[in-house]
Amino acid sequence: MRKTTIVTAVLAGALLLIPAIAQNKQGKAGKAKSLEVSFDYQKQAGPGSNQYAVWIENEKGDVVKTLFVTSYTTKGRARGGEPAKRGYIVRPACVPTWVKTVKADDQSDQQLDAVTGATPQAGGMQTFTWDFTDQQGKAVPQGNYTIKVEATLYFDSDIIYSGTFSTKDKAGDINLASTLTKEDEKHKDMVTNVKAVLK
Repeated sequence: MRKTTIVTAVLAGALLLIPAIAQNKQGKAGKAKSLEVSFDYQKQAGPGSNQYAVWIENEKGDVVKTLFVTSYTTKGRARGGEPAKRGYIVRPACVPTWVKTVKADDQSDQQLDAVTGATPQAGGMQTFTWDFTDQQGKAVPQGNYTIKVEATLYFDSDIIYSGTFSTKDKAGDINLASTLTKEDEKHKDMVTNVKAVLK
């Protein structure tokens, strides 16, 4: 009888510990290790469109890392035998918030090349991941950061999606707000279904 009582007590104690252990593991596993940003992109016809940038800012509003910017923005296009100029110089309405925030004029061509990618030639889901590192690949300090996605829909019609989060947050969706400079019904579907998820 005494053995049965001891075994029962041990089992009961173990059963009480299991939820606590599981909760502790879940807490550690639940902390986000990266941020994934995605959106549907539909290529638009004509000039003055199809430019976008995705970047991370710290609490001071400084750019920590640019995840992507379209190649026209940083490289432009050679025309009439003349050397190419950066797209944002030729067309100042080209992702102007990113250009100003990242201080593009102070960046070398090499620095901009590192974050530049070709504009997709067809529509589809675009996905970018941030691993909590800065532009040099060093881990950022724990704290609050803001994800921003800017899209130039057509010339001065520009939309910015943004959401703030902490590196201490657990995995989950980030609430995004959007700001549109000018309505453009024709090009409104260039960037849609913008999502930011901590993973």
